[in-house]
Amino acid sequence: MCVCQTMEVGKYGKNATRSGDRGVLLEPFIHQVGGHSSMMRYDDHTVCKPLITREQRFYESLPPEMKEFTPEYKGVVSVCFEGDSDGYINLVAYPYVENEALEQDDMPERDQPRRKHSRRSLHRSSSGTEHKEEKPGLASDSTESIQETKSPRVDLHIHSDVPFQMLDGNSGLSSEKISYNPWSLRCHKRQLSRMRSESKDRKLYKFLLLENVVRHFKLPCVLDLKMGTRQHGDDASEEKAARQMKKCEQSTSATLGVRVCGMQVYQLDTGHYLCRNKYYGRGLSIEGFRNALYQYLHNGIELRKDLFEPVLAKLRSLKAVLERQASYRFYSSSLLIIYDGKDSRAGMFVERRPEMRLKRVDSSLPESLQDGGSTEPGSSAQPKVDVRMIDFAHSTFKGFRDDPTVHDGPDMGYVFGLESLINIMEQMREENQ
Repeated sequence: MCVCQTMEVGKYGKNATRSGDRGVLLEPFIHQVGGHSSMMRYDDHTVCKPLITREQRFYESLPPEMKEFTPEYKGVVSVCFEGDSDGYINLVAYPYVENEALEQDDMPERDQPRRKHSRRSLHRSSSGTEHKEEKPGLASDSTESIQETKSPRVDLHIHSDVPFQMLDGNSGLSSEKISYNPWSLRCHKRQLSRMRSESKDRKLYKFLLLENVVRHFKLPCVLDLKMGTRQHGDDASEEKAARQMKKCEQSTSATLGVRVCGMQVYQLDTGHYLCRNKYYGRGLSIEGFRNALYQYLHNGIELRKDLFEPVLAKLRSLKAVLERQASYRFYSSSLLIIYDGKDSRAGMFVERRPEMRLKRVDSSLPESLQDGGSTEPGSSAQPKVDVRMIDFAHSTFKGFRDDPTVHDGPDMGYVFGLESLINIMEQMREENQ
């Protein structure tokens, strides 16, 4: 149970709803391919992440023309961890009440001040004592019972019918196929471990609610790109700034203004997602970056040439928008490129392996996806793609929160990254006509 709640939530599963005081059981967002904060699934249309005040205010201050290229901001929820009847820890979201959750400024979450909940939040449920007596297996308000809870649950209710396989040995995770992106589970375990270590402080956390930008895609192929030639914010310490500058200098951030932070791409020949992580991206040369982009656009059978024009159109449009945003800086921001791994050719005949007979790719798809339809009406329609900017914890612009440093002109480091991306894709398109 939550240190401030007394209800069982282990049984909520994917049908959890906010009715009365009942919370929403959060689970890792199975398509998170990069980042360090855990992205959680709130419902089919919404994800949430630990709130940083600067990022929240930035979403609230976005110029209208940028909103097409960012997730919709949906508000804030209060989140705490709860133990279920088996002793496992879960994250549960409740409607946010002012002054109930901790204020979280621009410090990393692990550096947040440790303060106890208000008396109101500790006694929100009048039936708490009765529940604790009836359910001795649930964690109570005592530090001892909280610390005795087991490790984070890994048998998730929400999972993909299509398996994932991480190719990078330095991920610290198994390379065998699993039902969620391994990076999402890595972030989730770290999040729960951090919250659990602070359990004696009875913390509530504030999480941002954001649009789930892959919800319209049946088999979302996602590329997470760290954009810009500089990653540290204006408020970074000298040590952190030096660390971030070194990462940029040793990667394609310096030479191209963009580097790979993670990806997943559906493979028609094997029927699973191929995954890469940020460590893979940091070690790439310029040619390695080109190869990674090629791999992202390749479905295991052929290069998705039909993606060039719609992706390039989105990138050019975003570039034009950002060039009009004087004084904006998007330090450490990422760009997501998304397309659907299931297209109109999903039912074609292909050779799965040299020694095997020709076989329908449909057999490798989940039954619910074997309708052979395209993502857009008409077989000749361009495939549906999306391009979204995310992660604004270090962003700034003139007059924003009285920031002392004011920048002139557009963010040319970010624009340079977009230009590099556009140029590489145009070259790839010409080479593969």
